[in-house]
Amino acid sequence: MRLPPPSEGEASVRTLWTGLSRGTESLVARGAVPASEHDRMRAPFQEGDFPFPVKYGYLSVGRVEDGPPDLAGRTVFALYPHQSRFVVPAAALTVVPDGVPARRAVLAGAIETAVNVLWDARPLVGDRVVIVGAGMIGGAIARLARGIPGADVTLVDVDESKRAVADALGVGFTAAEPAGDGADVVIEASGSAEGLQVALRAAPTDGEVVVASWFGDRPVPLELGADFHSRRLAIRASQVGAVASSRRSRRTTQDRLALAVRLLQDPAFDALLGASSSWRQLPDVTSALADGTAGPLCHTIDWSAA
Repeated sequence: MRLPPPSEGEASVRTLWTGLSRGTESLVARGAVPASEHDRMRAPFQEGDFPFPVKYGYLSVGRVEDGPPDLAGRTVFALYPHQSRFVVPAAALTVVPDGVPARRAVLAGAIETAVNVLWDARPLVGDRVVIVGAGMIGGAIARLARGIPGADVTLVDVDESKRAVADALGVGFTAAEPAGDGADVVIEASGSAEGLQVALRAAPTDGEVVVASWFGDRPVPLELGADFHSRRLAIRASQVGAVASSRRSRRTTQDRLALAVRLLQDPAFDALLGASSSWRQLPDVTSALADGTAGPLCHTIDWSAA
């Protein structure tokens, strides 16, 4: 398909890398987006309608080949599906700082989500922060929370191999269930009902669990008996589609994304990058997402030969 030349205010971008957001894109590939969410879950430049197949994706990094002078030749991040070249409004592009490698920049969406979750969870100086789920999102939250002075950050995951990821991120790790009342802030990013139940048991009395996972059309059974009421626990959603309520009057989604891209100057985030494949293998990678065999970290697609 031949793309039209960019009009005034638009830019033509040659894709370098795209990343797969394992949680959301696996639900899309399985056709598991609930009918009630078909409109809200549309990616900015999605083609087609749910359920699958649709042209979906929102972690794209490329180089501007034609467009406004201030963008010419710059590496940019865009919320665009997996495609070798595209033309979009220049306002839809976020410039990647020179110190951020193009492949790492596909993590901008994960870091943006982590920023929003922490705005919702509001950890303070010296807090003990427990994050259940050591995947791409959980790891991104942990690395950012680590920067809070005096914070003690622990990733919890049943997969012992995630310890290496936690070590690279400079945070603690346990495969055992943390004791209740041992944390000040608890965040769930496991994508599993079992993980959410673990997070509830780890929450402090009078505390809450901030839920970062999106479960699609899967029911999530929880045990809300036992001490759920006596400890007066709460469950609160955090979702990247809107800026956290604590910042919404002062920050836009563009502000949040620009912050995320700047934060990617930290090389420790490379620990969240998983395997890489040629664009020619994208159908196989999507199939792995659908059948649940994809790796837990950010799988990247190399478009250099496209």
